[in-house]
Amino acid sequence: MGDVLAPLIPVAAIIAFTVIRLAKYRAQARVAGGDPHAANRLDAVEQEVDALRQDLSEAQERLDFAERMLAQRKPEPLGPAGGS
Repeated sequence: MGDVLAPLIPVAAIIAFTVIRLAKYRAQARVAGGDPHAANRLDAVEQEVDALRQDLSEAQERLDFAERMLAQRKPEPLGPAGGS
């Protein structure tokens, strides 16, 4: 069953991408038609979201790097059991 559905995944992704883009264009058209400043605000919000995505991506890369570095460290031996 999974072998049959696997080729459909890229098609579904293309359809979803197209639907999202159409919804975005419709929303922009509605906003631009009702309030001239709303289109500018929408563009500003989209730019801010893009910046936040970039920041998140960089933070994830740094976290991955830190995890790899910690995984490579050898554990330090603990002191004697029972106190100092």
